[in-house]
Amino acid sequence: MNSDNTNNRYQRQIQLKEFGHVGQDKIAQSSVLVIGAGGLGCPALQYLAAVGVGTIGIADFDVVEMSNLQRQILYTVDDIGKSKAITAAKRLKTLNPNISILPYNFQITNNNALEILAKYDIVIDGSDNFATRYLVNDACVLLEKPLIYGAVLRFEGQIGVFNLTDNQSNIKTNYRDLFPEPPSDSTLSCNDVGVLGVIPGIIGTMQAIETIKIITGIGKPLSNKIMCYNALENSFYAFEMDVKSDKSIDFPKNKIAFLAYDYEWFCNKNLNIEVLSVLEFDVLRSLETITIVDVREKGELPSVDEFPFIFIPLHEFESLASTIPIENKVVIYCKSGQRSMQAVKILKEIFPNCQAYSLAGGIEAWKNNHY
Repeated sequence: MNSDNTNNRYQRQIQLKEFGHVGQDKIAQSSVLVIGAGGLGCPALQYLAAVGVGTIGIADFDVVEMSNLQRQILYTVDDIGKSKAITAAKRLKTLNPNISILPYNFQITNNNALEILAKYDIVIDGSDNFATRYLVNDACVLLEKPLIYGAVLRFEGQIGVFNLTDNQSNIKTNYRDLFPEPPSDSTLSCNDVGVLGVIPGIIGTMQAIETIKIITGIGKPLSNKIMCYNALENSFYAFEMDVKSDKSIDFPKNKIAFLAYDYEWFCNKNLNIEVLSVLEFDVLRSLETITIVDVREKGELPSVDEFPFIFIPLHEFESLASTIPIENKVVIYCKSGQRSMQAVKILKEIFPNCQAYSLAGGIEAWKNNHY
């Protein structure tokens, strides 16, 4: 891209004396990986592409669903059923064809995280489950990469910067300093209680701002600090973080330990829920009559027509649990295996003697194993 086009495209930010051509050059030479092209990832990606980040990675193995469109503004109804990572990459390329955009249309796991994250200067966490959050955090700590944290629920959001030394305090915190142990199983998600569509837009945009500040060296990043936003009161408040002395108990300290770490177990170890693998589920269905329950929200993909099931969204599960036939074994599934474990726990509390199981990896894992 020649200098005339650069000046024209980025004129308004180059005009800023704190930014200038030096800041724009830093932006053009930088690389940022966004984990999750959903409610947080979409606005972050749009502004990072618009501002001219030289290389942007998009990691997401999900597909666009109708229920996403209320907040995931990179997509349209024509994109339903398509890969988020690939669709987002194509759309961003039309916004700024002069940057490199790399989609990763697969799940970030222990086996690939270190190799992928090592290629980028900064990582933005736009994931929607605790196992991924801990995995990405630990990879960033091992690789010494700054991590931009964001979370949303209902009318509120949070943002912070992890793994970046604060020059004043000379400390460097990470996600495990905020949550040394996974939040309890009673912690609700957007899938359970919802989120106002603009909240991810606000927090995702703030994640982009923090990224730009770190790249260019302007301003003061939110390192060792969590900023909280409440839309109903239009209020912000922040609290400082410190290093937890006990986080070393579970933290993988090297690549070998990281590769062996079971993040799903770590995030669900206190639930004591029995799970069935995809193979065990298929064998059980072939041997006996079982009750299968889908606790996803209406319209969630992938659709299921391979076997009969009862549909009870998780937010209605406790009130409708008594309608579930429990004389047979009960297998509950959701999209990825998180909500189903909560549902099993609820069912076991109501019917302690029932045989209830969660489908490991959810219906996505089952589909991936069969198609």
